Amino acid sequence: MRENLIAKLKEKKNVFEGIWGYEETVIPDIERAILAGHDINLLGLRGQAKTRLARLMINLLDEFIPVIEGSELNDDPLNPISRFGIDKINELGDETPVTWIHRSERFTEKLATPDVSIADLIGDADPIKAASLMLPYSDERVIHFGLIPRSHRCIFVINELPDLQARIQVALFNILQEGDIQIRGFKLRLPLDIQFVFTANPEDYTNRGSIVTPLKDRIDSQIITHYPKTIEIGRKITQQEAQIHGDQKKIVQVLDLAAILIEQVAIEARKSEFIDPKSGVSARLTISAYENLVASAERRALLTNEKETTVRVSDFVGIIPAITGKVELVYEGEQEGPMIVAQNLVGKAIRNLFLNFFPIQKRPESKKREVRTGK
Repeated sequence: MRENLIAKLKEKKNVFEGIWGYEETVIPDIERAILAGHDINLLGLRGQAKTRLARLMINLLDEFIPVIEGSELNDDPLNPISRFGIDKINELGDETPVTWIHRSERFTEKLATPDVSIADLIGDADPIKAASLMLPYSDERVIHFGLIPRSHRCIFVINELPDLQARIQVALFNILQEGDIQIRGFKLRLPLDIQFVFTANPEDYTNRGSIVTPLKDRIDSQIITHYPKTIEIGRKITQQEAQIHGDQKKIVQVLDLAAILIEQVAIEARKSEFIDPKSGVSARLTISAYENLVASAERRALLTNEKETTVRVSDFVGIIPAITGKVELVYEGEQEGPMIVAQNLVGKAIRNLFLNFFPIQKRPESKKREVRTGK
């Protein structure tokens, strides 16, 4: 990854295509972490492209790598780490069968949930394997490896890390610090080569769980993500992600003002006293709202037998469902009701945008006096 990143930086190529607004903040931090050989924790509110950033890292892997055929741990033919791989090399030497895997297969993603076990991530002794191969439990060949060992020479992502139980997080200590694993007392030394990427929401630290302090200490780089800082960046994200059907594009014309208004609704939501700022307002709100807006105009055109139409202010009623399901209300907001809060957000967005285009200028004091005195 490091060598490929260096090559891309020298060629001035964008490693993270389709990510907007992070060019001067998050992306440089990620590039520095990769150059330093660090494991990464992406910390930010929902809808800040944390998982997408992790998935795009596969573009930094070599397109194909050789693997000993049949190996569970993606053994390098020149440097096997598993008992299977070492035995194959000792038995067959240069005749050892080799297969090639594409970088798209070298990415493992796991959503942290309370039911995730150490066996899922690290591994466990498999009694069925021991019985079928007639092996004693002291033989390491009875081990069934978990997701992490199977991700050797890959990128491994754990989403929502605070949701992982504390005892499971403890099991990651040795992997992050020493690069080895421990399974049921087996004396294993597996120098795993894995790029770990974790994602976490700061809200989770108090509501559902936390990252245990020793684990935080072992994650080399913690990178803070953020929401779009300008309306223009928000528009780029929305236009890129919104799923608009070809027929809708032919029927509905969306003026720039309407697209800007969608982004203004999200801005109003992020500073509303009725919405919990700790939960954030996901970029998915503007994406869904834009899709609903186009659908609302399309429906109106179909009902009135119009072949073409342009988005109107009245069509913004259609974006209410995209707002109500994507914001967490505080107590006062619950008292108002999600529908009223959503309608108020649209109203505030229209008012503030109107003032941006048509600012109200105060009359000079001298002019006021002339009017009063009749001069």
